[in-house]
Parts: sequence; C-alpha cells; structure tokens
Amino acid sequence: MSSLALAARDSSTMLRRNLLHARRYPSMTLNLLLTPVMLLLLFVYIFGDAMSAGIGGGGADRSEYIAYLVPGILLMTIGSTTIGTAVSVSTDINEGIITRFRTMAIHRGSVLVGHVIGSVLQCVASVVLVGAVGAAIGFRSTDATVLEWLAAFGLLTGFALALTWIAVGMGLSSPNAEAASNNALPLIFLPLISSTFVPVDAMPGWFQPIAEYQPFTPAIETLRGLLLGTEIGHNGWLALAWCLGLAALGWFWSKSLFDRDPK
Repeated sequence: MSSLALAARDSSTMLRRNLLHARRYPSMTLNLLLTPVMLLLLFVYIFGDAMSAGIGGGGADRSEYIAYLVPGILLMTIGSTTIGTAVSVSTDINEGIITRFRTMAIHRGSVLVGHVIGSVLQCVASVVLVGAVGAAIGFRSTDATVLEWLAAFGLLTGFALALTWIAVGMGLSSPNAEAASNNALPLIFLPLISSTFVPVDAMPGWFQPIAEYQPFTPAIETLRGLLLGTEIGHNGWLALAWCLGLAALGWFWSKSLFDRDPK
C-alpha cells in the first residue's frame, strides 16, 4: 500500500474516532451553538426594530435587519464551533492518547487531519442548523443564483478550515482544556467587533480600522454580497486571502507543535 493510501486510511480512522466522540459527548457543540442562536434571536426580536431603523435611516423593518444579521451570525457560528476543536486537541494531549498514537504504526499527520476534517464537518452542520433558525424567523435569499450559493458554501467551508487549523494550534499550545477554551475566545470575540451587527461606517472613527482590518468583516461582507446581492468590492479577495493565510499559518504552527518530542 502506498504512503498516500496509508495516510488516507489512517486519517479516515481518526476522523471516525472524532465523530464518535462528538456524537457521544454533544454537550460541547450544543453549548457553543447556543451563543450564535441566542444572539440571533436577541438582536432580531429585542433590538431588531431599533437596529433596522438606525441602519436604514428610515422606519423600522425587522425583515431587513434579519437579512443583514444572518450572514454575520453564520460566520460567528464557525468561530464558536472551532473552540470545541481546541478543547478536544488539548484533551487528547493531556490524556496521553497522542503519545500513544506516536508509538503506533500510523501516519503521523493523520491525528491532526482527523481533528480538522471532523471539525469542518461539525462547522458545516452547525451552520446549516443556525441557517435553518434564520430561515424560520424570516431570512430569505431569493436573488442568489446556484453559483452564488455554491460560492457561499465554499466561503463558509474555507473559513471553517482556516479557523480549525488555528484552533488546533491553540489546543496544542495550551497546557490544559480550560486554557485551550480561554485561548480560543478571540474566535468568538472578533465577530462581535466586526460588521456582524452594524456597518463599519456606523462605528466610531477610531474603531473602524479595528473592525475593518480583521478576518471576519471581509468574509461577512462577501457572504452578504453572494446571498443578498450587495456590493462585494475588494472584500472577496480579502476574504480569500484571509482564508489562505490563516489556513497556512495554522497548519505550519500546528505541525511545528505536533512534531516536537513530548516531554
């Protein structure tokens, strides 16, 4: 059997292991899903009329704000879900199972690949669930073509892959699961200071660069453009660059940490 076939076989085994863990212990994923769902419902039903009036500059229109909000919440869902990956990787390190895997005749990188693919699949499932909640409360994307829907799905998947590799690095560098959870909090915090809830130009002038020059804002604006037909501009290239850059950074960081000899 070739080395590529061995790597694929071992990676699929590790993927199955991680999916079984997620199925047996769903509380982490469900808890992380509560944050975007609760924020979606809170901002739609409590602040929706006021926010839509403020953004549109006219009368309150909650349906318009739902359309504005849902793409940002979908990206926030990915950030929330990948925190579970950091915790899972850190738990494997501290429980010694990674050390055990190192002594077995398996492809070395398959452990990380299994975590990453499993996390991306969980992110996609979480996005579908939150998207279903958004559709149930009134989100519609009637003008998007099939190609735009495919591009939106590709953006969400690519962003999930990039953040997952970053989360794996956070898990490998953390001394325990609690620290991994705390270290991964920026993956939830950054969407809060992006264009998820209000446009960047509605923020204070000194704060606008912080919101604009971060990975979530261009991805959110690109997703809005694909699903709602708004102007994408340079955000599409920025979102793609952030996805590739974060994925490469996370991969090199995780590989460097994983290849170190265990203490």
